[in-house]
Amino acid sequence: MAITKEQKKKIVEDLKDKIKKQKVMILVNFTGLKVKEFFELKKKLKSVNSQIKVIKKTLLNLVLKEVSPDFSQGLAQFKTQIAIVFGFEDEISPAKVLHQFALGNQNLKILAGYFEKRLRESEEIITLAQLPTKNELLANLVRNLSAPVSNFVNVLEANLKGLVFVLSKLKSNQ
Repeated sequence: MAITKEQKKKIVEDLKDKIKKQKVMILVNFTGLKVKEFFELKKKLKSVNSQIKVIKKTLLNLVLKEVSPDFSQGLAQFKTQIAIVFGFEDEISPAKVLHQFALGNQNLKILAGYFEKRLRESEEIITLAQLPTKNELLANLVRNLSAPVSNFVNVLEANLKGLVFVLSKLKSNQ
């Protein structure tokens, strides 16, 4: 069934809105992916505040020409059926979900991405997926900052425990 001109305008406006809100866009090839697997991927992406959208390349190209001409030109090199993943909350989480899913399913391939206003190759997106999340990095920072203080407290406690141990031995010997 053909899409009417009004439906195309609505799709283009929806895409423009999503592109304005996104922090990362990732293009994937999902040829050969079963419907059940696609919905499983969609559910995993939704859990990290991301969304996958299957769209015609001509409509996507129309929108991307306004936003990023280099991303639009990069789109022309892909001859397969593509889907675009929008990450709204975090830059790394959608890439992590896609990478983990692609490891378990050979039919999903990361093609390219748009991150920090630049077109990124698939290798860069995979590298991004292998980085720790922002929360993990913050937890490591807090742990590293608090380690010297907690070690100092442990050293002071050890001296007190040693003194109490010696006093208790002296008392038991009398």
